[in-house]
Amino acid sequence: MFRKIIFVLFIIISALSSTAYAQKAPDPNGGNTGAVADLDSTTGKVIDSVAKAKDTTLAGVSASVSKLANAVSTIANADGHNKISINFVWLMIGGFLVFFMQAGFALVETGLTRAKNVAHTMAMNLFIYPAGVIGFFISGFAIMFGGLGALGTLGGFDGLNHEVTVTLFGHAFGLFGAKGFCMNGIYDVGVLGFFVFQVVFMDATATIPTGAMAERWKFASFALSGLFVGGLIYPIYGNWVWGGGWLSQLGVNFGLGHGHVDFAGSSVVHMAGGVLALVGAKMIGPRLGKYNKNGSINAIPGHNIPMAVLGALVLAFGWFGFNAGSTLAGTDLRLSVVAFNTLIASCMGAAASTLWIWFVRGNKPDVTMMVNGLLAGLVAITAPCAFVSPMGAVIIGLASGLIVVEITLIVERKLKIDDPVGAVAVHGANGLWGILSLGLFADGTYGDGLNGVKGGVRGLFYGDGGQFVAEFIGGVVNFVWFAAAGWVLFKLLDKIAGNRVKPEVELYGLDLHEMGLDGYAGVKMDKNAETPLSR
Repeated sequence: MFRKIIFVLFIIISALSSTAYAQKAPDPNGGNTGAVADLDSTTGKVIDSVAKAKDTTLAGVSASVSKLANAVSTIANADGHNKISINFVWLMIGGFLVFFMQAGFALVETGLTRAKNVAHTMAMNLFIYPAGVIGFFISGFAIMFGGLGALGTLGGFDGLNHEVTVTLFGHAFGLFGAKGFCMNGIYDVGVLGFFVFQVVFMDATATIPTGAMAERWKFASFALSGLFVGGLIYPIYGNWVWGGGWLSQLGVNFGLGHGHVDFAGSSVVHMAGGVLALVGAKMIGPRLGKYNKNGSINAIPGHNIPMAVLGALVLAFGWFGFNAGSTLAGTDLRLSVVAFNTLIASCMGAAASTLWIWFVRGNKPDVTMMVNGLLAGLVAITAPCAFVSPMGAVIIGLASGLIVVEITLIVERKLKIDDPVGAVAVHGANGLWGILSLGLFADGTYGDGLNGVKGGVRGLFYGDGGQFVAEFIGGVVNFVWFAAAGWVLFKLLDKIAGNRVKPEVELYGLDLHEMGLDGYAGVKMDKNAETPLSR
């Protein structure tokens, strides 16, 4: 009896299984998953009915053709929707990764500064986010992208259509956008997604000066700086390069390659922040005890190297969104080239800086230079990442590692500017190297039609010296604009709120005085020992 029951159950299960497989066969490699029915069930039924139609009269064939045309149109629309949806998803993932970089900045800067200032340094890296975003929302986005035109990869919305221009030498020079203030009248999924992606790039620029001016910058002055950088200073140059402004049109107007090209922000984001950091650190002055009367230097070590290393790795991870996300399209498969070049350049930068400080400029593999070499490689490859070959990325990364060490020493020893985290060398110097390297190594395999110029982007070594000239002009304009705007900004902030804390506050630590609590509560520190005495 038991055997009969087992046999009957076996037959029933087999029948059910065969029925299930007859309805939908398994697809172990995914090649057969996704069909017409997944796009539109009604369309699938129409196609099926046309295929089975037996009316061969002219009227019957005409009706079938009409039905089929409608079905094909429905399928094409669904396919287009899915393509744009893929781009949306990739854009959002990239934006979320770039936002996570804010945690990396916070960890690097706090780790490389002193324990008595950790709450203040962390607070700056936190508050720059809302301060910058508010400024970008009010006016920054409109100034930067208000004249951009249609968002081709994000649905084609063309409401960002007002670029303020001036005509010189017979050519129109775009100065700034004028559509989208407070996102007024811009209620479109493509634009809002684009805003989310772009605002976190702005935030990176606004964050960079906090590292160079750490441990003596008043929080009130810093907070106001975020509004001005996000709302005005950053967007103007950003418009000139990414918003259809005059630097991007140097190719169309004057035959200089494809105009000033910066794929993901070596100049727009990093050099911009580095120049602001240079001006701000110079104007606010060095930390107490950094320099002796004879000009010699006292080291002020960071309090938590593991924190800085973790921050660098967080930044390296987020940078894949920074660079590869800047395709603005998950359907643009060049993103894999971008990701590879980002990876290899960062590793080469870290290797070069470590070996250079170890065997040429010192006698130990300095961990802080390892950190900054990794970041230098990332900054340098950000502009050319989509336009250069893997070997080009290797060369760019190696050079960035040497640049970051040498510029750090020049800034500290020759210029006497106290930059606790090396922001000027990492972001400023290597941001400039990034755009110049694009003008040298771009190989012509990508960028056809960019900025209205036919053909791929080619650098000097691949036959187009005009591209290098355009990159050089963009770098000079970047330095002049951000140095001048930064000087005015910090002068204004000094009048409004004062830039620097009092000496006694700096000696004790900014946490309690500026933030109302110690970053490391319950930990007894010899705060005077953290500040060397000038001799």
